[in-house]
Amino acid sequence: MDVTLSAAERGLEFGLLLPSLAPGSQLVLGREAAFCMGPDVAPADAMERAVATVRRALPLLLKGAPAALAASEDVLSVVRELVDITARDRSSLDVVGRITFDGAHITISVGEKRYPLPSPEVEPGLYLVHRLADEVGQYRGDEGGHVVWAAVGASGE
Repeated sequence: MDVTLSAAERGLEFGLLLPSLAPGSQLVLGREAAFCMGPDVAPADAMERAVATVRRALPLLLKGAPAALAASEDVLSVVRELVDITARDRSSLDVVGRITFDGAHITISVGEKRYPLPSPEVEPGLYLVHRLADEVGQYRGDEGGHVVWAAVGASGE
């Protein structure tokens, strides 16, 4: 397990708890949480590990934002689906995910997939993602694959 902290994060009161937050994956906290699973992790395991890691990180990431915390279950469902879709069609060795919070949305990005994001008719889990997220998209990643993302509303409205 590798946990990386920035200089600012090392001074936070929860810094000592971070090693227990990331079993079998890397976790970085700040205004974002990131996870990474290597090629030896099967898609079903990657999905569950990502959800477990994000479940533990969200309360710290969204501290002081009760409306955002209320969206946590939606975020976990989106993480599960995007990791599953990406892990089954990975173009890079690792499945890398990032969760960011800007005050209005919790954005989940996962990469990299070999092919563009299919339609929900081809990948039924995307029906759930489209229902829970305000926006869904993709962009070209650094390794030539596709990074998929979804922004879940966190304003409580």
